[in-house]
Amino acid sequence: MIAAIAKVEKNKIYSLDEAIQLVKDTSTVKFDASVEIHVHTGIDVKKSDQQIRATVALPHGTGKTRKVAAFVNADKRKEAEEAGADVLYGEEDIAIIKETGKFDFEVAVATPDMMPKLAVIARILGPRGLMPSPKTNTVTEKVGDAIRALKKGTITFKTDDTANVHTVVGKVSFTNEQLKENTQTFMEALRRAKPASTKGIFLKTITLTASMGPGIKLAL
Repeated sequence: MIAAIAKVEKNKIYSLDEAIQLVKDTSTVKFDASVEIHVHTGIDVKKSDQQIRATVALPHGTGKTRKVAAFVNADKRKEAEEAGADVLYGEEDIAIIKETGKFDFEVAVATPDMMPKLAVIARILGPRGLMPSPKTNTVTEKVGDAIRALKKGTITFKTDDTANVHTVVGKVSFTNEQLKENTQTFMEALRRAKPASTKGIFLKTITLTASMGPGIKLAL
């Protein structure tokens, strides 16, 4: 790790091409590390209208297949299953989640008619960022399309309580061009998601890093 850190100039701002190559050069773990991007934004976290939550379809995915759950009624179960949903939940399953607090998925989609029924487990799913939302295209009648998009690499990103956005844009094993296209696509989506009421500088710092690797400052 000391050797990896030594490869990164402390106060240098790197171009995207330089940063991607450096991310690969400083990844020392034995597994295929994720490539993460961390952006500090200029939003006011105290104002609800400045919170960012959006989705973006990365052209090359993230390198990881997430476990997708579908909250649907009987008439939509076949569509969800054929689209690749890993778990299908109905009203009875919602009651079990409410009682036990246990579930087995990383992202969820739901039809609009299921949302009132999901209200009883909002306190369980909400803090984990797992509650379906129209803002992230995970509440829709077209559950099949939503599930396929999530399987292909559509990700949700949002600001945390320190005005930062953290997300994965690929794996170290991706080609430099794949990582570049994914990063550029994410940044374009983040710029589009800028709240209208935000004042001053919107994108303050951008850092690229591999899992357990040193942070590399990226040029705005």
